[in-house]
Amino acid sequence: MSQDQAQKVLERARDAARSQKPFVIKSYKLPPQTEAQIEEALGVFLSELDRDVLKDSLAYCLRELSVNGKKANTKRVYFEEKGLDLNDDNDYATGMTTFKNETLDNIAYWLEKQEEAGLYVKVVFHIQGRDLHIKIGNNTLITRREQIRIYDRIARSRAFRTMEEAMTSVLDDSEGAGLGIVILVLMLKKIGLDEEAFDIDVEGDETVARLIIPMDQAKVEHLTDVSRELAEHIESLPQFPESILQLRTILDDPDAEMNEIARVLGQDPSLTADLLRTVNSARYMLSRRMDNVVEAVKVVGLRGLRQMLYSYGTQRILGDGSENEVSRHLWEHSQRTAFFAYGIARNVYKRKDILDDVYVGAILHDMGKIVFSNLHPDVVQHIQEFSRSKGIPSTVFEEMSNGIDHAEVGARLAERWNFPDILVAAIRYHHTPLKAPAQSRDVVAVIYVANELSHLTEHEYDQIDSRVLRMIGINSREQLQQIHSRLGDQYDREFARLERER
Repeated sequence: MSQDQAQKVLERARDAARSQKPFVIKSYKLPPQTEAQIEEALGVFLSELDRDVLKDSLAYCLRELSVNGKKANTKRVYFEEKGLDLNDDNDYATGMTTFKNETLDNIAYWLEKQEEAGLYVKVVFHIQGRDLHIKIGNNTLITRREQIRIYDRIARSRAFRTMEEAMTSVLDDSEGAGLGIVILVLMLKKIGLDEEAFDIDVEGDETVARLIIPMDQAKVEHLTDVSRELAEHIESLPQFPESILQLRTILDDPDAEMNEIARVLGQDPSLTADLLRTVNSARYMLSRRMDNVVEAVKVVGLRGLRQMLYSYGTQRILGDGSENEVSRHLWEHSQRTAFFAYGIARNVYKRKDILDDVYVGAILHDMGKIVFSNLHPDVVQHIQEFSRSKGIPSTVFEEMSNGIDHAEVGARLAERWNFPDILVAAIRYHHTPLKAPAQSRDVVAVIYVANELSHLTEHEYDQIDSRVLRMIGINSREQLQQIHSRLGDQYDREFARLERER
């Protein structure tokens, strides 16, 4: 679908929302573009009701139910091709042993079969007074077994107060109506509703899942036991090491001499080693290895050194990744993101004036996740795995577990440590760059794109906000693919070189 066509669809959605008429999106294959279109339509209807804040939570519910509808259609054509009866217990058990692997390995074939059979997924939005009604239908009838399984999940979800409990108790990806339904009910609880807001049943020749959201009852909770624990943990963390505070004071002195800066820096062997490792990295592309501290300070510059202190001090307090596996992966991701951000700012956006800010901001963007990983590493790992399997942002689930998302946790900590406003903004808005203050939006935009590229595959490019891409000079999917490939190759070579030198 072209951009003009997509815009016309949104205009029709807006007209339907304002006139309180039903708006329908129907698809046989439910490709990523249609999923994105459904989410944008949801945003239009919530905006009309002045409840934009509910979008992330309801988008998960909508995506879970529409993908389950598509999966039910896939299951039907798969069982028919195998000569199996969905309603026969023995046939069902036989088919489900191979269904997932065989369909995932050749999903294009099975989606084509669905379209040939006329099997669709249909999403209907309808504002009725102050209530938003969402209907997700597919023309494969749900079996009694599947309906019982869903109702069982709904009943079990009553026992869970937080996502941690759900993750540790019912992690089950064998079928679509497993953990996903439990999370859906938890999402509804999060916005002040109970499972009565959700139902699934057969209507005529369709299986229909309904969400009824009374807007005057819906709310967003912000405090949970975990968020309070995080707040207390942030307050208990020490201030920066004395050696770093001393260096920051000297760097703020316009009359400070380079030799004095190098002398104080040399009193901290770890910081000195970090500085030399930085100047000898591909970031500075020196023709020869440098071991002189004074010369290294000249290379990075006073601003670059000042920025480096923030990342170094953070690692001194929060740890360097050796504490647990989750923390190690988070720091590795941050290093990769910083490399990508520096390359994008320098070679794509062509803004040398923000290089230090984007590099350090990218190093620190996941501070909040690192804080949380030190408290609940197992839960963080579950969140990441589940999010990847569903292809949706982990921030939706983090808000359920934390009460506040990891970006806000990190920003609060940065404020406590008196970080510059530009770094606080980079941490707070790295998932929502268009909400960043105008004076820091360019830096945050680069970090956002670098963060997305550092863990996405080329099949997931559509998840990146095209408005932000255009802001920094990326205007096509082909250009984005070239940047992603080039930076990935460069980082892998640089990482291999550093490993050899250790």
